[in-house]
Amino acid sequence: MPFVKKLVSPKQVAQAIGVSESSLKRWCDRGVLTTVRTAGGHRRLALDDVFQFLRQSGQQIVRPELLGLPSNTGQSTTVAERARDQICDALIAGDEDLCRRIVFDLYLAGQSACDICDRVLAPALHDIGARWECGDLSVYRERRACETGLKILHDLRLTIRTPSADAPVAIGGTLEWDPYSLPTAMIEAVLRELGWNATSLGTQLPTNAFVEAVRDNRPRLLWISVSCVESVPAFLEEYGLLHDVATKAGAAVVVGGRALTAEVRQQMTYSAYCDTLKHLITFASSLTPADA
Repeated sequence: MPFVKKLVSPKQVAQAIGVSESSLKRWCDRGVLTTVRTAGGHRRLALDDVFQFLRQSGQQIVRPELLGLPSNTGQSTTVAERARDQICDALIAGDEDLCRRIVFDLYLAGQSACDICDRVLAPALHDIGARWECGDLSVYRERRACETGLKILHDLRLTIRTPSADAPVAIGGTLEWDPYSLPTAMIEAVLRELGWNATSLGTQLPTNAFVEAVRDNRPRLLWISVSCVESVPAFLEEYGLLHDVATKAGAAVVVGGRALTAEVRQQMTYSAYCDTLKHLITFASSLTPADA
């Protein structure tokens, strides 16, 4: 069951973690959990705040379905090294609930979105893509696995604390010949977890659309995910134009993706090339508050 809203009631949260509603409201009164008021005056809790509380407190979840999670989430130990193979099998089988439970078991146990993507989701999906390219997996199973991955990333994003109003801005996506949406969705999630106001613009954007987005949003960081290049000369020309606009606007330009071979990168100018999300986080963290 995917998340359908970002606000939950104190009663839902209390029942989900097996405490009385009065106890939960006392935590709210003490500021342990932040509440908001609806137009009708009812108290509600932001889903991202609830999940950060659960991650930090280690509070046991007894009824995960009340928070939009599959049953048994948070009630078993999932190890990242084994989770890659487990989620790969679940993605191929189309078992969306199991995939979601694996990811949220890791997240609730304190694993970062970056580690979950780098060590579990990305390798599993890469393996699935390789099997499809070799003819060992049907195209419908590969596409279904990608769609399931996107749904889980959407759910994970909803549990990551909303960046502050003055957070540095990051935008990114893929250029018009590149349809691969998973990498840019992962980048958005991990940058938001780092505290950036990050927004993926999606895939297959014409260069002029990217240019417009840079001028409208004035980002401190622009990422370009490159999983597919139809024509290297055309890509270099379009990328060069976008890089010039971005740097003049004060944005650091970060690139990555399997299509960026060493030969292609030698013909590009960029602020950082990142072949893992951890590398991206390291670079983004190096941008000082004054720069951001």
